[in-house]
Amino acid sequence: MRRVCLTLPTHRACPGTIAAVAEEAAYGAREFGAEVHLLILDSSAPADLAAHRAAVAALPPAPGVVVHHLDEDRQRAFLREVLAAAGLATADRLLDLLLPDAVSYGACTNRAFLLAEALGCASVHRRDSDSRYQLLDGAPVFPIHHELATLGRRAADLAGTVGRSRLDPGCADRTVVLAGASFIGELSVDVAEIRALDPEVYREVVGLSVPDGYPELWRRNLIDEAFRGAGTTPFTTDLSTLTLVSPTRVDMCNVALGREVYGRVPLPPATDTIGTDYFLLHLVRAARLPGVLHNRHIVNYHTDERRSDDGFLAYQLRFAKYLLATAHLDAVYAGLAAAGDTLLDPAGRVGPAAVAALVRDSTRIDPAGNEARLDVLERCYRSLGGRYATAAELFAGRRARLIADARADMADFALLVDVWGALTAHAKGTAVNRPTGPRLPSVTP
Repeated sequence: MRRVCLTLPTHRACPGTIAAVAEEAAYGAREFGAEVHLLILDSSAPADLAAHRAAVAALPPAPGVVVHHLDEDRQRAFLREVLAAAGLATADRLLDLLLPDAVSYGACTNRAFLLAEALGCASVHRRDSDSRYQLLDGAPVFPIHHELATLGRRAADLAGTVGRSRLDPGCADRTVVLAGASFIGELSVDVAEIRALDPEVYREVVGLSVPDGYPELWRRNLIDEAFRGAGTTPFTTDLSTLTLVSPTRVDMCNVALGREVYGRVPLPPATDTIGTDYFLLHLVRAARLPGVLHNRHIVNYHTDERRSDDGFLAYQLRFAKYLLATAHLDAVYAGLAAAGDTLLDPAGRVGPAAVAALVRDSTRIDPAGNEARLDVLERCYRSLGGRYATAAELFAGRRARLIADARADMADFALLVDVWGALTAHAKGTAVNRPTGPRLPSVTP
């Protein structure tokens, strides 16, 4: 039986999301005959963690669904066992990269990848706690429908399964390793208020995320489309396309990847930095590996915490760190695009060594570019006043550290790519639910 991992990383209260994603797991098992492992990676505060345990305990049994709810103690125990088995000299540092004290979108997904390997899964399907499913005639619209219908199959065999194909015939014999869609609703990044306050400042700030050298028309279009997902039009009928999927058309709350990719290369483990977890989407496209883009978009919304003063500053810092990370990531993405098919070995698998070399090279870029980015960001935020001026002062006070961290994050990523093969290999024989003390057991319906 095909085994897959539907994962929900969270650090906030989301009992309703747990119940909804469990419904999606049951749908996948029922409609596709898969064994779906629902993996909840919980970094929440104690009260929220307790509520999540209650939500998991209340889930109705579903044939073919296995639920794993792992708090950070259990995640840490699993990682330590994997690291010990791998016998790596940098084990302590790697544990910090895999389970840091701060928020890391890449690290939580990397843990899901390793746990999926331990569970013997062929793919990882990621959802987020601050999103929900669309409804059609009162029924949820589950993205796993397209993911299970296409992932792991030869692209040439998908005729009749997808609505259309825009794939180069030269890629037809390759395996589909990505299926994804986007979101509708609020912008995925908290910049809508900037656009409302001053559209020119918005264009200048968001323009910092566009790679240098793009023609002005392209730059304008990219700025206009940035962080908007699929807009606001609700789902009415399925549309799926076999193609080389553009990373700008997929959101990480609505994506599935085959182990042919994540078993070879991890995500950047940068902390407090949005956007870095999209790395594998760029890699898949650059290596010309087939994917399916569909329209079962998830509904995005912003939590109350993100609207608070503390939440606002924390998120703006993550946005600033993303803008600095793009200087390094764009260099890597350009290198990946230039490498193209040569990123694949004779068996058609991604070569980690080539990726690590490009990531390591990116640590040598001139920091002057990020100095200039921070100049623009600080000036623009000060012009907006209020909380934005406070954020500008925060950036100014951490200026040297922010620039240094952007470089150090890429060095850490290169280190993780170097050892990832050893980690995935030793994850395979590692127990997922080994007790670490008095805990509710995972639910196995």
